[in-house]
Amino acid sequence: MRPARSLALVLSGALAAAVIGVPAHAGTGDTWKVPAQAWITIKGHGYGHGHGMSQYGAEGAARQGLGYAKIVEFYYPGTDWGQATGRVTVLLTGATGNTLEVLARPGLTIKDAATGDRTPLPANGASRWRIATAPNGDNRVSYKTTRWHGYADLQGAGEFYAGGDPISLVTPDGTRAYRGRLRAAIPTPGSPERDIVNDLTLESYIKGVVPQEIPASWSTEAVRAQAVAARTYAAYEREHPHGSTYQLCDTYACQVYGGYDAEYPASNKAVDDTRDKVLTADGEPAFTQFGSSSGGWTSAGSVSYLPARQDPYDGWSGNPVHTWSVKVQDDLIERTWPAIGNLTKIVVTRRDGNGDWGGRIVSITLVGSSGRVTVSGDTFRAELGLRSTWVTFRVAPRTAARPESRADYAVDRLAASRD
Repeated sequence: MRPARSLALVLSGALAAAVIGVPAHAGTGDTWKVPAQAWITIKGHGYGHGHGMSQYGAEGAARQGLGYAKIVEFYYPGTDWGQATGRVTVLLTGATGNTLEVLARPGLTIKDAATGDRTPLPANGASRWRIATAPNGDNRVSYKTTRWHGYADLQGAGEFYAGGDPISLVTPDGTRAYRGRLRAAIPTPGSPERDIVNDLTLESYIKGVVPQEIPASWSTEAVRAQAVAARTYAAYEREHPHGSTYQLCDTYACQVYGGYDAEYPASNKAVDDTRDKVLTADGEPAFTQFGSSSGGWTSAGSVSYLPARQDPYDGWSGNPVHTWSVKVQDDLIERTWPAIGNLTKIVVTRRDGNGDWGGRIVSITLVGSSGRVTVSGDTFRAELGLRSTWVTFRVAPRTAARPESRADYAVDRLAASRD
């Protein structure tokens, strides 16, 4: 779509040339001239890559009366319904180096993965137990009273569990409780490196994901939709593991997982209400990407059930990132891509064709006094910390230079985006 230009600008070429920041034409080929010192206002829609379900859109749809099944069927058209059960393994990135350290608790048991031996740990006054790499490369179990004491060496990977009760992991930022088992896994035989991994049921894992990805206080149907999307995403990633000792991670690179301490009663109920339910494609769990806000159009993903389509639910009044803007100095772009020298022109060379301004930027060229650089819309977004690639520009001169920092316009992430 091409936005209409004012009649005055159409009739007066001289006036059009005098107005800084009005593009030559909308869509592919948009060009903005940039004076020597300029303010650049970047206006955008949405937050995230735009593939799959918009979380703000799910809430907007729920407010319009849609149930969770209709919500996910809208955002993942062409998928079928199925079930997923079993366990998942999750890398815990906040653990302390190569050491697995937990608080002592009744019922705590240690297992040696090489032998299968399970040993209930004694109530010996210990406040903490840990598995750390011994000088000989084995996993060594120790406990702490007033100091650390050696307890046993394991032949393989070691894991703590407590009969189904949560275990508190000690991290540099404090303690965090997790359901299931906590394992000191060995990614490479003979290596001192350890992966700290949480092994637990899929349903328990989803309970630690959903309130990290969407507010548990939102509409019940939106939270249920998130539970289905998150469970399906986990089931898909389980078939495409991220590492040799784990399938998923606990960060935005997978989906955010906070363990037992992140759970809320309302989101736990949403997980229970949709128990085992997933979306499938060709009989396998679907790749159900999701993000904060589509801005009014989803963007095409890597599979047929992630199409670009107009999203009528994203623009409800409570969505602060449906439309947004930030203001930066041209210096910021010049420092980010110093090879261009003094920025003189911004040229959008390709958009995806969907929505305002011709849609999301696919590629953009920055022209300067020393050269030019062409980057993808994703790179432009990432380097400048923008909410999305669906943006347009307005340029105005500034009379005094002031150093610009990213903190002047950076924004906090409102919800996860599966990039």
